[in-house]
Amino acid sequence: MITSRAFAGKKYAVLGLARSGLSAVESLLASGAEVMAWDNRNEPREVLEGRVEIADPVSADLTGCEAVVVSPGVPLNSHPIAEAAARAGVPVIGDIELFARARPDLPAHRVVGITGTNGKSTTTSLVAHLLRSAAVPVTMAGNIGVPILDQKPLAAGGVYVLELSSYQIDLTRSLDCDVAALLNITPDHLDRYGSFEAYAASKARLFDMLGAGHVAVFGTGDEETATVARSQSRRGDLKSCIVADGAEIAPLQADWPTLQGPHNLQNAAVAVGIVASLGLSPSQWERALPRFRGLPHRMERVAEADGVLYINDSKATNPASAAPALAAFPPSPGPSGPTPRIHWILGGLPKGDSLDECRPWFGNIAAAYTIGDAGPLFADILEPYTRVRRSEMLANAVREAMAAARPGDVVMLSPACASFDQFRDFEARGDQFRQIVEALLEPQARARECG
Repeated sequence: MITSRAFAGKKYAVLGLARSGLSAVESLLASGAEVMAWDNRNEPREVLEGRVEIADPVSADLTGCEAVVVSPGVPLNSHPIAEAAARAGVPVIGDIELFARARPDLPAHRVVGITGTNGKSTTTSLVAHLLRSAAVPVTMAGNIGVPILDQKPLAAGGVYVLELSSYQIDLTRSLDCDVAALLNITPDHLDRYGSFEAYAASKARLFDMLGAGHVAVFGTGDEETATVARSQSRRGDLKSCIVADGAEIAPLQADWPTLQGPHNLQNAAVAVGIVASLGLSPSQWERALPRFRGLPHRMERVAEADGVLYINDSKATNPASAAPALAAFPPSPGPSGPTPRIHWILGGLPKGDSLDECRPWFGNIAAAYTIGDAGPLFADILEPYTRVRRSEMLANAVREAMAAARPGDVVMLSPACASFDQFRDFEARGDQFRQIVEALLEPQARARECG
């Protein structure tokens, strides 16, 4: 657990007692702080009974509180805690800010912060993999894995690699990363921010906290990211400002089985820019890239049978994140011309009313299978371009796609939607896809064994 003398003798309110909230409470208590805590659920309150003051900071007296620590899932644009804290003159922060304030008590270390609309988890995991391959002590946290305050402090020379959502950046005031990276900015979470401009400004705040002598790394491909990169390049006090276009490493990509497609070339380019700025040599990262295993639900290869590849890209929760998956599998050459080979399963809870970001890759689609709330809308959009089955349910879509696919084809779940109409989260959706594929392929495997 990460603790700090900076918290000792101070009072904090913690709102939201899921993983990051509970870890914040435990870290603060272990550091000698006084804690008020609240969650709408009974169970986490009961866990902390007798160790903290159980009270809702929205209505409690916040006088004397150092800060209110909230979960990133609390919508500051609509939740009453924002107004209550403002009335009391108390800042609203998150667990990443607590980590930032604890850094002076940690052994000498460096911090990498990675944000962007799409590709954060892959790039964060890839950076951690490349550093571990070079024997650098690493902890990966933030919007991925175990909460940062639950982690054991790294030995001197270690690197904390943090995936940072816009929500987490909103709750952070003093995280001065040694390397800060922005992959891309495309429309998302507009219900929280009200406008695309406000969402982009949230991402850019990571660089407002970046101190002199540190490094900024940027992806390419959208004007919003380029605008932030231009602003940082004019500062003059950074060690370097890297725009990672991937040109130098593109010839190597064929050797990376889990990093195919233009989006993964971009993710790899940013990761290489980060680790190179931390001192890794080309021989170190070149040797490690082919051994990266990838992440569940992110272009995950779940099976290959009878020449058909099955891809779980359930993490693609908006059209911008589904588009690179479509681009990763171009048509196969044939005597009558290129043959599209993607059987695209898409739909769920829509985040917009178009598939415009995916439109350049419609020619890669052999057939589409629409599911969930967005199914009818997406079917109407796609029918002028490809064959469409209005499958409604995921099991139907997989069964129909499997029956239609031919050797060389790809059956891919890349929903371009949130999951909450039919599933708990994108992980549950991806797990069910994997289970359906395995169940439908099992009789074929048994038949081959008997034959």
